[in-house]
Amino acid sequence: MTLVAGVDSSTQSCKVVVRDAETGALVRTGKAAHPDGTEVHPDHWWSAFQEAAAAAGGLDDVAAISVGGQQHGMVCLDQAGDVVRPALLWNDTRSAQAATDLNNELGKEVWAEAVGSVLVASFTITKLRWLAQNEPENAARVAAVCLPHDWLTWKLSGSTSIHDLVTDRSDASGTGYWSAKDGYRLDLLKLAFGRDDIVLPRVLGPAESGLKTPAGALLGAGTGDNAGAALGLGAVTGDVVVSIGTSGVASAISEVPAAETTGTVAGFSDATGRYLPLVCTLNAARVLASTATMLDVDLDRLAELALSAPSGADGLVLVPFLEGERTPNRPHAKGAFHGLTLTNMTPAHIARAAVEGLLCGLADGIDALVEQGVEVKRVFLVGGGAKSEAVRRIAPMVFGRPVVVPEPGEYVADGAARQAAWVLSGDAEAPTWRSGAVETFEAPADPAVRARYAEVRDLTEGL
Repeated sequence: MTLVAGVDSSTQSCKVVVRDAETGALVRTGKAAHPDGTEVHPDHWWSAFQEAAAAAGGLDDVAAISVGGQQHGMVCLDQAGDVVRPALLWNDTRSAQAATDLNNELGKEVWAEAVGSVLVASFTITKLRWLAQNEPENAARVAAVCLPHDWLTWKLSGSTSIHDLVTDRSDASGTGYWSAKDGYRLDLLKLAFGRDDIVLPRVLGPAESGLKTPAGALLGAGTGDNAGAALGLGAVTGDVVVSIGTSGVASAISEVPAAETTGTVAGFSDATGRYLPLVCTLNAARVLASTATMLDVDLDRLAELALSAPSGADGLVLVPFLEGERTPNRPHAKGAFHGLTLTNMTPAHIARAAVEGLLCGLADGIDALVEQGVEVKRVFLVGGGAKSEAVRRIAPMVFGRPVVVPEPGEYVADGAARQAAWVLSGDAEAPTWRSGAVETFEAPADPAVRARYAEVRDLTEGL
């Protein structure tokens, strides 16, 4: 049996899966936590990977490894390959003004045409502008810039040369200075950072290996987390993948790139050579966790409460912009309850409003994908939030489409493992692995829920 490994280095943790390269059968797994915060030194990712790999029984027997990772972010290295400053993660919003400034300097339409997306604070290029403006001494030390999964792949290779950095199309498409059509746009990098003389990772094809581990295992290009999840799920045209984790994401496989000019849809690439138009929200599973804390219940009880309340929560709506918001692009917004009455000011109604508010934000994202020509036949529901029985049963009512919940798994790590097997095979297409069990949820749509949410969505502080 030939083994491959897939790694998911996410915001919250590192997961490692080891699978049979031919069938995809799971052999063993491991996991380790990452520290909290939106600013993290990459050494923590390396320590967590080593812990997760050890928990998975070690990786000495695997023939290939690929790393899926949290997208965007900014990892700056000096000439010797040392980290210049702790990495700014995708959900660090201190570069919100930089994003606004850059969009204004060229125009949103120009950015969308150039790199497929209007800039928001998540994009690496906005963080580089922030660095140049706020930490000029650190900016002057920067010799290379890479992304979280690029850095971890590089560490796995044992190299200390910044010229050995590699990345893939899916993650490069979230930097703001790479185009699926034109490659790196050094003119945009110079506009943002004031320099274009820095090393950028070489962009590899989906099945290309640019490095090896010291033990000789092939290292794949890796992938951004959302593209990795789509690959791990085997998503095809007509499928939208909605992930409810630290962030909320709605993404779809597309044969053509997106270039939406309002900033709602990011025109990313996927892990197969195609495209992955994507909508991302900052507020997702932690909306449920925060509501459970407020009500002094656990998540299972929160779901029971939500399902005991009527659809629409008797007019109570939660606009869940608890951490600001990325989509819509309102980094300083606050969350708000609307429509409180003596009737609906109950734990059950509050729980229902939290679930519906979370799902309404994601439904707005699905609508934005449809406006870009995406066909939606069914919705894959994944991530920690998908474990909630209330989310599963209410989602088809809000989305208006069948909701498919795969068996629990590490979809990003699985996608990375599938890419590793692809690298090993050298075939034209990714290997076909047997799909796991799924559960399908269907329910009549309730348009009134989304209509009520739309009435109050913009009535929040900090817009």
